[in-house]
Amino acid sequence: MQEAGQSALEDRVAVVTGGGRGIGRAIALGMAQQGATVVVSSRTQQQLDAVVAEINDAGGRGVVVVADAADEDQARSPVRTAVAEFGRIDVLVNNVGGSSGGNHDPFSGSAEPFMATLKLNLISAFWTSQEALSPMREQGYGRIINIGSGASKRAAASVGYTAAKHGLVGLTKQLAMAAAPHGITVNCLCPGWTNTALVDFEKLAAAKGVTAAQAEADAHSDSAQRRILEPEELAPMAVLLASEAGGGITGQVISVDGGYRL
Repeated sequence: MQEAGQSALEDRVAVVTGGGRGIGRAIALGMAQQGATVVVSSRTQQQLDAVVAEINDAGGRGVVVVADAADEDQARSPVRTAVAEFGRIDVLVNNVGGSSGGNHDPFSGSAEPFMATLKLNLISAFWTSQEALSPMREQGYGRIINIGSGASKRAAASVGYTAAKHGLVGLTKQLAMAAAPHGITVNCLCPGWTNTALVDFEKLAAAKGVTAAQAEADAHSDSAQRRILEPEELAPMAVLLASEAGGGITGQVISVDGGYRL
């Protein structure tokens, strides 16, 4: 039970994949501010170093693990590092994701970009979750947060990305059922349009045959709030789901998206 005046994640150890920028960075910083030791991973050392420096400068504790989530052994390494260095893992945020390049046209495209997108978004989340579940079960406590998207609920531009993000919902629910007796919760947090490097209105405009300004206006109109969220707006919900206070929430698909396509 969290005591009065205690930070929500005090003495907890969290792993955040894709933690070098965007939503992952915001969640890593938010969890560190609430007292967690945070292991951040991605493929980009420089970005991770900057995040950990910010955590450490604020009096927290951060650890860098450079890892390619599309490789099974590397994908598992952040969790292994947390357990090896701190003796436990309390929170896993499966944030890494994106759409692999190549032709995703279901009529003419190769299966290769489809499979690569599934591996990056879905299969990597299974690998990291599987690595975390055993120590979490031994502790009798754990929180797994999968980062979905609007494509977790409806069709999007890429068949691979939509299939992967829908699959992440299924993985969330199945793991939640299996892990519930052991004090572990598993949830899926879904952003909508969010101001990250992955949102490229020039590229979207080219695909839609419109101007970049029109593509951005269309994105705003997708939201009931008529705006694009900042990554930091996802962090409070992630902290809640990671905390003892979120212990009654499991198997849920939770949107923080400004009312995306209601």
